Amino acid sequence: MRMYQSATGRQVRGKERIDGTTDTLSRRRSGEAFALRSRRRLTHARIATLARTTGAFVILLGTSGCLETVRPGLSLDIPGSYREAHGRSEAATPSLDWWRNFRSRELSALMEEALTANFDIAVAIAQISQADAQVRIAGAPLLPTLDLTATDTASKASAQLSSASRGGGGSLFSRQYATSLSASYIIDFWGKNRAALNAAIETSVASRYNREVVTLTALTGVADAYFQILAARDRLRIARRNLSDASRILSLIKQQFEVGTASDLNVAQQESLVETVRATIPPLEETLRQNTAALAVLIGKAPEHFTTRGAGLQSVAVPRVTPGLPSELINRRPDIRQAEEQLKSSDYSVESARAAFFPTIQLTGQLGFESAALKSLFGPGAWFYTAAASLTQPLFDGGVLLGQFELQRGLQAQFLHAYRKAVLSGFSNVEQALIALEQTTAQQRIQENVVKASRRAFMLSEQQMNSGTVNMVTLLQVEQTLFTAEDQLAVVQLARFQAVVSLFQALGGGWPPTAPAQTG
Repeated sequence: MRMYQSATGRQVRGKERIDGTTDTLSRRRSGEAFALRSRRRLTHARIATLARTTGAFVILLGTSGCLETVRPGLSLDIPGSYREAHGRSEAATPSLDWWRNFRSRELSALMEEALTANFDIAVAIAQISQADAQVRIAGAPLLPTLDLTATDTASKASAQLSSASRGGGGSLFSRQYATSLSASYIIDFWGKNRAALNAAIETSVASRYNREVVTLTALTGVADAYFQILAARDRLRIARRNLSDASRILSLIKQQFEVGTASDLNVAQQESLVETVRATIPPLEETLRQNTAALAVLIGKAPEHFTTRGAGLQSVAVPRVTPGLPSELINRRPDIRQAEEQLKSSDYSVESARAAFFPTIQLTGQLGFESAALKSLFGPGAWFYTAAASLTQPLFDGGVLLGQFELQRGLQAQFLHAYRKAVLSGFSNVEQALIALEQTTAQQRIQENVVKASRRAFMLSEQQMNSGTVNMVTLLQVEQTLFTAEDQLAVVQLARFQAVVSLFQALGGGWPPTAPAQTG
């Protein structure tokens, strides 16, 4: 039984079904294995006879050692814990419907629409059907091929030819009936077809993990676009409020200018500030509309028929997420599982390419009936059969077989390095997301204090301006500081939500609940 050593140290059997596979593949694999064992027992004596009579077969057995199929080690550095997971040993891992932790009904509805209408997910599902069809195709050589043939042949000779050949009259018309059943079977003595089937099965499993990767990418895209929309609305609201405040102060300065208590320079400075605030609105409108259009496509709708109702980021909760252990990530992230299945498939492909160097043993047979009269077609004398066994040994093919073998070895090395990178990238993604979440949380707390102090300074400056105890330069500086602080707070809030989404994505989305340990 073939074994595969995974990065977590567990041994996975070549036939093991992991999460995301179908029972159909498992039953098909076990049924074909049983059929193959039966055929091997029935034909063992004939195989041995043919093998002993083939010199090339003996030579290849002696030289096959150069076709190595040893699987290289994974050589992965798996840490015991995440460096940035400070005080998170309790591990509140995300649920399968992780987006509900944001406590937004609109976001949850958008996620559910994406699961059913996203076109990228639909493409990934179609690719699963293709991979399953390839499994069926790859498994066909392990079964015999049966063909049924029935013929009805009628002939008529000229009267003169019939008289000359028969010395007189005779039958001018004849009819021949025949029916036969032919079968052929290639004995998979070296496991070439079995390895090709296993490679197709692992590729089919990888396609299921690819669907999960695409689904997670689509869902995080929906969340990011939705939060971009909410942040744009927050920033627009701040910009419009500040534009209103700046316009009101401009009116007051113009009144003071008319009575001679303010200069023309004060008016020009405030007018400049008003127009500066006004200029920030179009880019925010652009961000809002573009993300709305992008979000519509993610849920399979035309942008013209789509809109969102969320008022701002204040209506969304920040969920609490902790990463658990790094070793769990290997079994949770779909891209890592996909890379692992691709590596397994490449291992089987190398075995199949190596087996192509050895002889092909084929059994053929035919069983049927033939007769000149339909009523005697199935009589005892009408029965016939043929049986044959042949062995084909490739001797010279211009390097095709060796090239195919080296190609599969190269693909094996490629998928091995891709798997290593996927694992280490997974660890890195979690660390980066944890850093971003920690720093944006701290930054938001500080920025909220900045906004609070700036708003208080603006209120005091406006009061002093009305009483004439503060100059216009100070007021303008305080006003601009408040606008910048409020806008920056909205940006930091968006970055914090994006960090949470990135952490969900880095952890592979939601995790199924762990079954409680059984005692007793």
